[in-house]
Amino acid sequence: MNTVEFHNGNTMPQIGLGVFRVEDGEGCKDAVAHAIINGYRSIDTAMIYKNEESVGEGIKEGMKHADIERSDLFITSKLWLDDFGHGNVEKAYNTSLEKLDLDYLDLYLIHWPGTDEELMIETWHEMEHLFNDDKVKNIGVSNFNISHLERLSQKTDVKPVINQVEFHPYLVQSELKLYLESRKIIMESWSPLMNAQILEDETIKEIAKEVNKTPAQVVIRWNIENGLVTIPKSVTPERIEENIDVFDFALTDAQVKRINALNKDQRIGSDPAEFNGKK
Repeated sequence: MNTVEFHNGNTMPQIGLGVFRVEDGEGCKDAVAHAIINGYRSIDTAMIYKNEESVGEGIKEGMKHADIERSDLFITSKLWLDDFGHGNVEKAYNTSLEKLDLDYLDLYLIHWPGTDEELMIETWHEMEHLFNDDKVKNIGVSNFNISHLERLSQKTDVKPVINQVEFHPYLVQSELKLYLESRKIIMESWSPLMNAQILEDETIKEIAKEVNKTPAQVVIRWNIENGLVTIPKSVTPERIEENIDVFDFALTDAQVKRINALNKDQRIGSDPAEFNGKK
């Protein structure tokens, strides 16, 4: 499994399993366990997904069958906007740990910046306390624009290790990508397959034929070629296995450029500049 290195020297697997919109229950547990048994070492969840308990059960089952230790895994969860502010962050973090039945997280993210800048900065200070007290291995952000990151850099001490954002062939976010690279902040893509929409793109299908892989594998490999961490979601065992089977081929520079050229600045999620958790 390929890994990326954070600016603090810690590492993270380049591919993980995302569980956004995976309902709490057996299906979620089984998907997480199947992923771990089949080589995944990174699992990404969030408080607002309301499936942390099933994710935790899947982690335990997967570890048992794969015969691995907790230290072999990289587990991420996220802080929701309702838990912003002084006195709330550590409580929310501990609640996630309880639901996941874990002693620590490898990565804890602010899920969205929100529209109250001062509250965002206050919340990041609380994240810094978690990190400085060795309660979490790494802290980062999700859905932050350049302006949000600039404000953090001016007002805080600990730089985020990662920014998890919407990124796919129809939204390549070139300016943000260059900004993150210049500051040694890793870029991570959520919903890299656009809820399967991108798999019907003719260019993606053409390249899939050229490399004798599936459209999903092409898009995931494209993420890797671009240096991103990615967390494709699936609950189907065959798809879970397919999505991580991308390390036996590479895309050419020309193929990567063809996919980059599909950009339409088209979002399937909310605009981070406007989202406040209420919409």
